Amino acid sequence: MAWQRPTYRTVGGERVDGVWRHVWRRHQLSDEYYVDDLFVYADGAIRCEELTDLDGLRRRLAKGLIALRDPKAPPLPEQPSKWLARYSEPLTPQTFLLEVADLIEELSGRPTAAQRCHEAIRHYRQEPTELSRVALRKAYLAIPAHLRVYILGDMERQDRPLRILLTDVGEPVDGDGPVVTEEMHRDVLAFFDEYDHGVTERPRPVYADDSVDAVPPPVVLHDVIYPRGWPEELDFFVLRNNYPAEIHFAGGTHPSVHEAYWALAESHRGDDWPDVRLAVMAGLLRAKFTQHPDLAGILLATGDATISYTGHKESPYWREAGSRGGRNWIGRLLELVRSELSWPTGE
Repeated sequence: MAWQRPTYRTVGGERVDGVWRHVWRRHQLSDEYYVDDLFVYADGAIRCEELTDLDGLRRRLAKGLIALRDPKAPPLPEQPSKWLARYSEPLTPQTFLLEVADLIEELSGRPTAAQRCHEAIRHYRQEPTELSRVALRKAYLAIPAHLRVYILGDMERQDRPLRILLTDVGEPVDGDGPVVTEEMHRDVLAFFDEYDHGVTERPRPVYADDSVDAVPPPVVLHDVIYPRGWPEELDFFVLRNNYPAEIHFAGGTHPSVHEAYWALAESHRGDDWPDVRLAVMAGLLRAKFTQHPDLAGILLATGDATISYTGHKESPYWREAGSRGGRNWIGRLLELVRSELSWPTGE
């Protein structure tokens, strides 16, 4: 059952965002269950009739006061093979608690288990060592089991590339799948390269005011990790919001666009942040590139190309998410600022 949003509660005049879903709650005077709503909030509070926390939810699940599916429903059929199964592992109270804890992290703006797994994938692609493969396995297994087959966002593959990679050579995947070989591990690396760089050129019609030049390929801004610090030679990575470029904006000084955005989000008063955040981000990007001419030059070097801002740390509202959606607002705003920088001063 999917989580629904948005919802929130007010604490001390401040809005605390949350999500909710249906559960089955046992009646106090009988063994009958009825549908009720379970709310989870960014501050760790959980409400199903009364306010509690993760430990309180754990106790209610253990006592059978809350059920995650209709107790009268027939049991789920057993899958004949874990490798061939078309569905994830069944939801259990234990994995549900992990999911709720992960939702609290997401609502609080902290990395989720899935995001940490994608980070581990990127690290493995950069350094395909046994140590990084072990770290990736740990990150993948930290995801609640009932959600694991959907991490790559492909309903057909169902995380099989990951499941192959995380199985040692000579061992069967999932215990009953194909025996893994070195070649299979190499094929997974090739898959990840296609998966991570799979943003294709966007076809578009030609209008009267379009350039007569050929449409350039998109500029894809990947969220790349530099373990030894940012390279001295500047490149397109400076266009990322987390690149350390000090900016002065709205009376404050911030070390980067990323930190400025979240500082402003936390200090904003009122419930209209979703309505004003786009204007705030536009202002921050203008400040970054007008206050740093060297970075503006790199932005202008993208020419007329579409800018695709990828990653997993930001909401899909801000980034490109390929077939999984995403509005790519940061990429679109970078194109807007680039256009403004191209316009001659005083005209």
